[in-house]
Amino acid sequence: MPNPLILSFGDNVVDCYEDQGLMYPGGNCLNHSVFAHRFGAETFYAGAVADDPAGRCIREALEREGVDTTRLRTLPGTTAFCVIGTEGGERVFLGADLGVSIIGPMLADLDLMARMDAVHTGRSSHVDAWIPHIAARTKLSYDFATVHDSDRIARVAPHCFLASFSGGGLTYDGASRLAEIAGRAGARHVLVTRGENGAILVSSGQVTETRAATITPLDTLGAGDTFIARVLVGLLRGEKPVDLLAAAAAEAAHTCSWYGGFGHAEPMEIDLSLSKSVDEIYRITMPVPAPPFASCSSGKLQ
Repeated sequence: MPNPLILSFGDNVVDCYEDQGLMYPGGNCLNHSVFAHRFGAETFYAGAVADDPAGRCIREALEREGVDTTRLRTLPGTTAFCVIGTEGGERVFLGADLGVSIIGPMLADLDLMARMDAVHTGRSSHVDAWIPHIAARTKLSYDFATVHDSDRIARVAPHCFLASFSGGGLTYDGASRLAEIAGRAGARHVLVTRGENGAILVSSGQVTETRAATITPLDTLGAGDTFIARVLVGLLRGEKPVDLLAAAAAEAAHTCSWYGGFGHAEPMEIDLSLSKSVDEIYRITMPVPAPPFASCSSGKLQ
C-alpha cells in the first residue's frame, strides 16, 4: 500500500503563543492529517471551524499542505483556540475554548470513511459513541493521549487497528503494562510514546522499542502527533515495526525544530474573553451523542 488513504476526523485548534503574538494551526486530528500527508499518504480532514481569522488560518494551512478539505465545515460561532505561555522556559497551557470544533460525523463523512484505508480520531474529539460505527467501515486509529483508564480502554480498544497512548511519565514496565491492557482488550497494534525515553509498539504480542533522538528541542508541540501519524502510515504500508518506529522517532524529533505543530503562523486574532481552564473545558464539554443509525454498518436513519 504505497499511498494509503487516511481520514482524520475531529478536533482542531489554533495554538496561540502569547509571547510571540502568533497563532499556529493544530490539534491532534488536524496535525495527524498534515503529517500523514507529509509521510506519503493521501489525507483528508473532517472537522469544523468558524468564518473568522483562526478558521481561515486552519483552512488555508491545510490547503497549502495538500490535505483534502472537502469535509471541513464552516459553522456559526468561533474557531477553537488554546493559549500557550512560557514559565521557566517550559510551554504551559493558560486557557482554551473549543468553539465549534466538537462535531459528529454526517452521512457524507461515513461514506468517505468507507473508502479510506484508515480513520484517525481521539479522546480530544469526544466521538467515542461513534467509534463502533467508524470501525465497522475501516481501520481505526485512536489517540487515547494521557487517558489510561481501564474502563475507557475496554470500551474503545476492541475497535482499534492502532491504539496510541502518551506515557511520558511511565517507566518501561509501566508502558508495557498499559500496552498489554490495550492489546488484551482487542487493539491490534498499541503505541506508547514516552517522550525523551522513546516509545514501544506492541503488535500481536511482539514488543518493539525505539529510543528518542538526542536533540535540544525548540518546541515539542505536535511531536506526539507526528509519531502517531508516521506509525500509522508505516503499518498500512506493511513496514517492519523496528523500521517504522525508528522513522517515527526521527520525524518527531524533526517536528521539535520549529514552532507550532506544523508551522503556518498567523497574527494572533482570538477573543480571549472566551478562554477557560483545561479542567473547566473537560467538565463542561459534552460527548457527541450516539448516532441515530439502525446498525453500525447500515448508515440508515431510524
